[in-house]
Formats: sequence, structure tokens, C-alpha cells
Amino acid sequence: MDVNRYIDDFASYLQASPSSYHAAAEAAHWLDEAGFTRLDERGDWLDAAADSTGDDSDSASPRTEARRHYVVRDGAIIAWVQPRDAHATTPFRILGAHTDSPGFKLKPHPSIGSNGWLQAGVEVYGGPLLNSWLDREIELAGRLVDRQGNERLVRTGPFLRIPQLAIHLDRGVNDGLTLDKQRHTAPVYGVGDVGHSDLLAHLAGLAGLDAADVKGYDILTADTQAPARFGLDKKLFAAGRMDNLSSVFAGLRALMEVPADTKTISVLAAFDHEELGSETRSGASGPFLDDVLTRIGAGLGQTPSDRLRAYAASWCLSADAGHVVHPNYPERHDPANRPIAGSGPLLKINANQRYATDAHGAAMFAHAAAQAGVPYQEFVSNNVIPCGSTIGPLTATRLGIRTVDVGIGLLSMHSARELCHVDDAPALSSAIGAFFAPADEK
Repeated sequence: MDVNRYIDDFASYLQASPSSYHAAAEAAHWLDEAGFTRLDERGDWLDAAADSTGDDSDSASPRTEARRHYVVRDGAIIAWVQPRDAHATTPFRILGAHTDSPGFKLKPHPSIGSNGWLQAGVEVYGGPLLNSWLDREIELAGRLVDRQGNERLVRTGPFLRIPQLAIHLDRGVNDGLTLDKQRHTAPVYGVGDVGHSDLLAHLAGLAGLDAADVKGYDILTADTQAPARFGLDKKLFAAGRMDNLSSVFAGLRALMEVPADTKTISVLAAFDHEELGSETRSGASGPFLDDVLTRIGAGLGQTPSDRLRAYAASWCLSADAGHVVHPNYPERHDPANRPIAGSGPLLKINANQRYATDAHGAAMFAHAAAQAGVPYQEFVSNNVIPCGSTIGPLTATRLGIRTVDVGIGLLSMHSARELCHVDDAPALSSAIGAFFAPADEK
């Protein structure tokens, strides 16, 4: 894989995806360009699938013989490649990821202010490193919904800033910064009388709407600094939202390259709201993936027994960012398992099943990495510092499909701007490609 091309494309995807809604829409754009067909959840997928493949199979090229579809639900997207000879018990190979990242979300009545400053009322979304959002130009991005229920995406570009208190007014700040989530995180966006400012009207105008037409919104913050390569030989890469758009993009690129003659149905499931616990209609604990797999199965004439047989032979690769060893805090990591930036994606393991990897899953991923020709490394937490969790255990619990947790290693996870090695992201995508289409199963 051409690492330079991959990183350039990844940077473009990140720039186009300031919110989960934009991330799903941009993934849909990439899939459209690759010849995938969008399906509507309200439509008849059996008719749509027949229309997308056509009746003249003799004239179809090998790349178009497979059925390639996707569906968007809010800030989540599920896409799949179904080989033409798929049947009721054909297994699935699922790459699970999530589109949302920690930050702030706009509250109701968001136009606030103090002492001549115009400010935005925001609520903490997920678990961000609050200090990383200080003194940087950020934007608002997300969706507006009008009175007819129509949805429009909107983004402001650089628009707000959360100013830190000067050291002259807090001489002890370098001994420990404490931020009050209510009082200290409201960003400024201008000066003037708050009674004469309407933040929602500004957003509505950007979307070509009148303020009165906006009846609902999901608007979040995003860092606006462009992704950048830097360091010795430009091997380091910094950007916002790599947790977890690094996995979404890796899966997207791999899915678009899936050949038509695979023995399994390849699926990319990029959920929303993982940073909040995933318990939503578009989150991994919700019904979205189950709904899509059920409808795919229905198109194959699947019985309940067929479905269980298909799931028993299926795999899910839950891809979410992990941690490489921090050079300034090495004691925070396990003393024997020391993931190093640039040494390949992580196989994430936890005895308490915060990650879903087991012995069979470890062996499967080792095989996929070997077929892809990429290294990988194990990640396990220090015993006194419990790890977070992922969508992996949730998906395994909901569907009973054997699941493995992987991801690239980062520094500064949950910062407004995270750091990785340029070799690790394309290596993950290559491993996912081998997972989707194992060379020894063709």
C-alpha cells in the first residue's frame, strides 16, 4: 500500500468529517464514487438489490458482480459487499467502528454571554481532555432539522475559542489546572450584546435556512487545525478525531477493495455515540446492525436456523484506537507489553472482557496480519489502570458473533488533536482487507 497516498486521503477524510453526521456523509460519498448503491430503510431492499445488479449477468464485470450497498442512519453508516453466489448461510465478516469523538455539544438556548463577550452554551460530550480544547480555533458542525423533518449538514469553519486564564491571574496554574465544566468551558465567538446575537440564526443562514425554520439540531465542536505530518522523515501524524475515524477510514478503504469472489459478506458498521456508551438507535447497543443483517438475510431466503448458522461462522473485527507507550509516562503502561508507534496495529486484550478478544480471535487476527504482510502488537493495560471499552463486547453480546478488538496506537487519545505514526493506519487497513478477503478462502 502507498503510505503517502493513504495518509493524504485519510487527512482529506478527517477534514471533511467534523461531526459524526459529516463522517457518515463523507463515507457515503466515497462509497458512491466506488459504485455502491445507497438504500433507504423505508424502501424495499429486495427490489433495490435486483435493480442495482441488473439482469444481464453476462455483461457484468468481475467488480460489479457483487452487490455493493450502504445505508445511513443519523451519524452511522453500514455498508456491505455481498458476493453474487451468497446464500442463506453465508457468513459475515464485519468491521465495527464508531464515527463520534469527544468534545462539546451545543445546548438549547445556546446564545449566552458575559461582560461584553458573546459565548456559546455547550455541554461536555463524552470524555474529552478538557485542557486540550483551550486556546485553539474550533468550529461548530452537525445537523439542523427543519419543520418538515428535512436534515441539513452545517459547519462554521473557525468560529470559537475557549480562552485560558492568563498566568498573571492564576500564578499557580502550572502546579495543576482545574477546569469547571460549566464555568470555564464556554467558548467565545464575538463581542456585543447577547440580546442582539442569535447563534442558531447564524447556523441556519449557513445552511440556507431561516432561523424560524430550525426545529431541532445536533451541533458539536471540532478542531479546525489541518492534519499534519511532521517529525523526523515526517513519520508522525497529528489530527483531531483519529479516535475513531482512523478505524472508520481503514475499514472504508478495505471494503471498497473487496473482490467479487469472496466466500463471505463483508460489512463495514460505523456506529455513532460510542463515546456516550452506544445505547442509541444508531449506536452499537442499538438495533442498527441487527436490522441490516436481518434484511440482508431476508434477501437470501434465510430462515431463523439459517441465520444462527451464518452467525456461528461469522467474525466481527471491532476496530478502535488504543495506546502506544507514552515516553513521558512509561510507568502507566504494562511492563511486559509495550506497543511502539510504527510497529503495527494493536490486538487489544483484557481479562475482564472490556475487549472481546479471546484465543481464537487472537489467532484469526494473527493470520489476517500475516496474509496482509503487516506486523501487529498486543496491548494490555497496567493492572492498576483499568482500560476503557469498545463496541466489541456490545456486538458480541447482541449478536453472538465471535469478536476481536484491534486498532491503531495513539498518543493523546481524547485530546482535541491526537498523534499516531503514519505507518500504522495503512497497516490496519491492509489487515482489515485480509480479514474481509482471506487469500486462502477464495
